Order: sequence, then structure tokens, then C-alpha cells
Amino acid sequence: MHSQVSQIDRSEAATVAHSWSRVALLASTIESSLDKWLGDTYRVGLTEYRALGFLIHAADKELRVNDLAQQVGLNPSSITRLVHRLEAKGLVRRDLCADDGRGVYAVIEESGEALLREITPTYELRLHALLTELGAHFPHLAKDATSAALTQVQALIDS
Repeated sequence: MHSQVSQIDRSEAATVAHSWSRVALLASTIESSLDKWLGDTYRVGLTEYRALGFLIHAADKELRVNDLAQQVGLNPSSITRLVHRLEAKGLVRRDLCADDGRGVYAVIEESGEALLREITPTYELRLHALLTELGAHFPHLAKDATSAALTQVQALIDS
């Protein structure tokens, strides 16, 4: 069945794959920059920042660790290490599920909320600047080609 793909479909697929590579490069480049900036400025990584953001917006400012893993995009082992780092910094605490002694929650502490309130306005401005001044920050990313790739991926998502 796969061998019956027409030449046009393969050509289109190759174009999509190339566009996706550009989108992935954009995302990873910006994320690397944000991660370094957050670490240098606030001693917190990008994934830690995102985890705090998910926790602060969750009901009761807590999430099951497995749910937090899905939202942040980490596997069980990685989320355990992330929660441990946040706990060691005094930004979150673990809490056992009252209904199910096996379930563990990550709960944001007041210090985590305060740090998030401090970081977020500057983070949002920095992200905006990175995206609007793409060529100045990342000359290796061709602005027009990246924009076209984003447009193509968006069209596929919308189809």
C-alpha cells in the first residue's frame, strides 16, 4: 500500500518534512535561548518555569505528577527529577493523594507563585522580542523561509 504513493504525494510529503524541520529548528532555537536566559537570570530552567505555570493555573494549584508530566511533555522518570529539583528549590512540594495512597501530587508553594509572578512579564517580553526580531537574534534562521514553513504547517493543521 505504501509503495503506491504517487510521485506528487511524495514530493508534497518531502516539502512538508522540510517545513516541519524548519519549524522544529525555530522552536528548539528559541527554547534553548529562553532556557539559558531563565537559568542565568532566575536559576530556573524553561521546563521548570512551564511546570510552575501549569501548577499555578490548576485547580487547588496542584496536579498529579503524571498529569504534570503529560502537560510538560516529560516521561515519568524525567518528571520525577523535575519535581525533585523544584522541591529542592522550595518552589513545590509533594502531597499524597488522600483517595489513592499511590497517587502523588505536585503542589506549588507560595515561593513558586512569587517566582512565577516575577518571571512571567519579563519572559513574555523576551519571547516577543525573540519572535519579532528573529533575524537579529538568530541570523541562521531565514525569516522568510521560517515564516513560509509555519504557514504550510498551519495549513495542514487546518485542513
